[in-house]
Amino acid sequence: MAKYSEEFKMKLVTEYLYGNLGYKSLSKKYNIPSSTPLKNWVRSYKTQGMDGLKRRKMQEGYSVQFKLDTIQFILETGASYQETADQFRLNNPSLIYRWMKTFNERGIEGLKPISKGRPSMSKKPTKSKNKEETKLTREEELERENELLRLENAYLKKLKAFRENPNAFHEKHRQKWHSNSKKKDSD
Repeated sequence: MAKYSEEFKMKLVTEYLYGNLGYKSLSKKYNIPSSTPLKNWVRSYKTQGMDGLKRRKMQEGYSVQFKLDTIQFILETGASYQETADQFRLNNPSLIYRWMKTFNERGIEGLKPISKGRPSMSKKPTKSKNKEETKLTREEELERENELLRLENAYLKKLKAFRENPNAFHEKHRQKWHSNSKKKDSD
């Protein structure tokens, strides 16, 4: 995939917003193979301004709590991945899809960052230290397990409600989502 400069992206977004050419025409004019990047740039610019067009220098690491917040937002509101990405100022809705998939497969533990590279060669702690550490972290483990079970329970309730009556479920959440977005627009 070609990388485009911020200036180039801004030029095309401005030309789209204030000109009379559509996505496909602008894409052809500037030899972009697909109009999808242009659509994404315009959407990002509308929701985030210039920050939406900036290229991320490094891969951002998101906290487990941030990931859980985005997942919970989807479950509670019925918002799409795109709407959730806009709400949380993310440029990549597929990232949220991966978080959701990982959460469904492995729970909260799957959302924790994975250390990369070779493990250190340090000496392993003695068994007496290990026993003390497990006694200290037992309460934390139980709290994590409780949180996972709460989230799983909420997810299963939503899934059950959806399966029983998909149209009513979507309509209810769509109305809630639209009323919230109208409030934000009027601010």
